[in-house]
Amino acid sequence: MKQTTQYDYLIVGAGLFGAVFAQEAKKAGKKVLVIDKRPNIAGNVYTEQIEGIHVHKYGAHIFHTNNKEVWEYVNRFATFNRFTNSPVANYHGELYSLPFNMYTFNRMWGVVTPQEAAARIEEQRKAAGITEPKNLEEQAISLIGTDIYEKLVKGYTEKQWGRPCTELPAFIIKRLPVRLTFDNNYFNALYQGIPVGGYTKMVQNMLDGIEVRLNSDYLEDRAGWDALADKVIYTGPIDAFFDFCYGALEYRSVRFETELLDMPNFQGNAAVNYTDRETPWTRIIEHKWFEFGKDEKGNDLPKTVISREFSSEWKPGDEPYYPVNDARNGQLYEKYRALADAEQKVVFGGRLGEYKYYDMDQVIASALEAAAQSLRN
Repeated sequence: MKQTTQYDYLIVGAGLFGAVFAQEAKKAGKKVLVIDKRPNIAGNVYTEQIEGIHVHKYGAHIFHTNNKEVWEYVNRFATFNRFTNSPVANYHGELYSLPFNMYTFNRMWGVVTPQEAAARIEEQRKAAGITEPKNLEEQAISLIGTDIYEKLVKGYTEKQWGRPCTELPAFIIKRLPVRLTFDNNYFNALYQGIPVGGYTKMVQNMLDGIEVRLNSDYLEDRAGWDALADKVIYTGPIDAFFDFCYGALEYRSVRFETELLDMPNFQGNAAVNYTDRETPWTRIIEHKWFEFGKDEKGNDLPKTVISREFSSEWKPGDEPYYPVNDARNGQLYEKYRALADAEQKVVFGGRLGEYKYYDMDQVIASALEAAAQSLRN
């Protein structure tokens, strides 16, 4: 006789994938339980309030998408401001506009017209003699020339990935925005912004009316949790689910040093990237500028919070951030995916469940698709 379960779905992880799936299942009349081993919801988009400032605890998250369906979906749970990501690059005190645009080229070379900038890039590309880029360094030089690569790409990238650019695959930098215009909107997406009130509030609205249990580790009592529900939606690391039977997938991790400062303005921008090799951090985030330096009532905030980001090699116990998408890890993931495909009761989703670097809109689109498919069956 089949044991009666309490829930239709057990969702492991209260991040974006889990929250969207939970919302869709609840809307379809399903009984849902969401668990998370952290003491808070919202996964890596979690924001906590410090002195009226919504601090992005696990790194800066700027919502951007060209997907109208996803944009309309998130706007059901939050109102978004009009924040545009325009980072600044700091190379030994020289400041440059990012993404690479006419402001950058003027600062670097003194050129004024797009024709002059294009000619300078072409001249440096030819001098480097690269025809078929074999690695990140060659790809970057072929896109933006030697000067910009040396000052604004090389040091930052090597700090971020912990490897020489000559050992990194070319595809990592193929999406690098290079513009012969004065447009310094990094994402150039049709819809972009930050949820007013922070991401935690948005995820809280998604999980409204759904049972959530925090400080609950699924892998510590898998059989017990599995017995509660007909289906499991798992958003944790796929290799951990299978007890690392083929070995651990590699990630890059990030460490943050966050400070509350008794001043209204530290750097005048939400993100400043430190592109030289000598500065130990990759960038400094000043969180208040994601919301124009004001609280939810529109008042100026007298203090500021900054976070220095340090990239590091991941080791067990660290927070996994970026999958290392090289050939070895790709092959290893395929072996785990074959095991996942054979699981009858479990759906694997999200950045860790699929070992994939997802932007937020992609996570949401993926969760909506997975929920639609599961609810049809």
